[in-house]
Amino acid sequence: MAEFTARDIYQAEFDPRAYLEYFNFGGGTLGDEAIEFYLGHFCKTFASGRLKGDTLVDLGSGPTIHQFLSACESFGSIVASEPVDRNRQEIEKWLKNKPGAFDWTPIVKYVCELEGNRDKWAEKEAKLRRTLKQVLDGDVLRSNPLEPVALPQADCLLDVECLEAACKDLSALRAALKNISSLLKLGGTLVSAGVLGCSFYMVGPRKFSFLVLTEEILRDALNTSGFAVVEFQEEPRFAKNMFDVCDFSGKYFLIARKEKEA
Repeated sequence: MAEFTARDIYQAEFDPRAYLEYFNFGGGTLGDEAIEFYLGHFCKTFASGRLKGDTLVDLGSGPTIHQFLSACESFGSIVASEPVDRNRQEIEKWLKNKPGAFDWTPIVKYVCELEGNRDKWAEKEAKLRRTLKQVLDGDVLRSNPLEPVALPQADCLLDVECLEAACKDLSALRAALKNISSLLKLGGTLVSAGVLGCSFYMVGPRKFSFLVLTEEILRDALNTSGFAVVEFQEEPRFAKNMFDVCDFSGKYFLIARKEKEA
C-alpha cells in the first residue's frame, strides 16, 4: 500500500518520460494489457458512432493521447485537462509535432487496425491534431475542475485512470464525481476506464498511490453523484508477474449517463 500521492508530489516528482515507458506498445510491458483493453472499448464506443457530439473533455489526461484516437472520429472538439505541468507539456509537444515528442505511431497504427484502416495512421494523427483544441490545467478535486476556464457543458467526459489516482478515499471519489458532473450536460455521458483492486503503480523508482476500486464501489459512487451506469465491463489481470510494478487485479470500462445535477 502506497502513502497517498497528493497533487504537489505529482507536480514535483512525476516523470512523464518514465511513465511513457508503459506505452512502448508491443514490447511486452505491463502497459500492453491495459492499453489493448481500453483501446478496444474506445473503438467500439467512439469509432462505431455509438457515442458522438460536439465536445469531449478528458479528465487527468497525463502525458498521453492514446485515449483520443477513436474519440476524434466522433467529436468535433476534444479538450484535454491535466494538473501536472510537465504532462501538459508532453501533450503539447506531440500536438505541435516538436522534436523529442513521444512516438505514438505503434499505438496509432493499432487503433487504425481496430477501426479497419491500418494504412490511414498518418491521417488519424492529423485528424487528432485538428480535433484536440485545448490542453488545460484541470483538477477533478476542484469544485470547478477547469478553473479559471469556463467552458460550455460537454457532451461527453472521458476518464482513464484519473479518479483512482486523484482520490484519497471514497468521500473524495464522490466529491470528484460531483465536481466533474458540473462539466457535463444533463443527459451527457461519462466514459471511464481504469484498473480494479490497485493500490499503487511505479513511475521509474517512485511509487504513486491508487484508490482501490471495485465494481460495487464505482456503481455506488456514480449513483450517489447523479449518474446511471448503462454499461460495465471488466476483465481480470492476465499478467502473472510485475506485481511489484503495479498490483491491479483487473481492468474495467464503464459508460454512465448524467441523469440529474449532483
